[in-house]
Amino acid sequence: MSMADITVRGAGVFGLSVAWECLRRGAKVRVIDTRGVGAGSSGGVVGALAPHVPENWNPKKAFQLESLLAAEAFWAAVKTTGGVDPGYARTGRVQPVVPGGEALARAREAGAAELWQGRASWQVVDHAPAFAPLSETGLWVHDTLTARLHPARACAALAAAITAAGGEVLTGEAEAQGRVVWATGAEGLAALSADLGKTVGAPIKGQAALLHFSAPEAAQLFADGLHVVPHADGTVAIGSTSEREFDGLETDAQLDALIEKAANLVPLLHGAPVVKRWAGLRPRARSRAPMLGAWPGRDGHYIANGGFKIGFGMAPGVARVMADLVLDDRDSIPQGFRVEDSL
Repeated sequence: MSMADITVRGAGVFGLSVAWECLRRGAKVRVIDTRGVGAGSSGGVVGALAPHVPENWNPKKAFQLESLLAAEAFWAAVKTTGGVDPGYARTGRVQPVVPGGEALARAREAGAAELWQGRASWQVVDHAPAFAPLSETGLWVHDTLTARLHPARACAALAAAITAAGGEVLTGEAEAQGRVVWATGAEGLAALSADLGKTVGAPIKGQAALLHFSAPEAAQLFADGLHVVPHADGTVAIGSTSEREFDGLETDAQLDALIEKAANLVPLLHGAPVVKRWAGLRPRARSRAPMLGAWPGRDGHYIANGGFKIGFGMAPGVARVMADLVLDDRDSIPQGFRVEDSL
């Protein structure tokens, strides 16, 4: 390949998505990751592309909405170009209405009708599919905006699309060429903190599991802080923990408790075999929003980090605004998402 216009360091979902968008706009792109595609937190199993609640509207929620609405076309183009299925489907989400929560749920129903542009709904229903969490109230919320994908396969699909379209995806050490986007996850937050002399974010350990249970067309579930995500391959993902303090990256009793909790919330999962246990460090920026923009004091270097729990859902939007900045020097990053917001 001739000299790259853009080098992306980090082959997680942010780095690969930014590289893909730059490539689609005609740039020559090189992706470098010392450990390989999806080796960090993006190589997980859950893949819940779920919206924030439709209330107290702000730039972060508006940006996420546009990104979720753009996801179907984004992932379809990735699949078509590279020939690898990311496991994307907009299957919706079901969650129980808790005791005393009906009024709030119905207020959010009205909020979604106003804020989601008629392109998705949030409805309170008195019936649910067989694959659903228990509800003490006999009521559930069903939204049609939520989607799912398989994280590790989505990263593989992006890498295949980039390669098929003429870009490079390299594992190990390689030379950076042109402008450089740093999308290096938890390690990148530590490097940026050291460079700037202040903490800009921290790793949060998450543990999750895959169960053998086939419900490929079912909506994903959210109950008592737990995501339950049916995938197309006959597995169901459950997760995840959020551990600020941890000792190592092994899975442990906290994941056992999560698996038991899932079976109690969704009786159909009782006895489902565990086929994979996963743990990783997710990058949480100080602002809790994605951290996007120029690296302060390093001309020609940029940051795309802090995806934490919403990275895959935000990826199409992050790719768009970072390509605007890196290729065209056009700053379309929304309020609250800038590097400076975490300083």
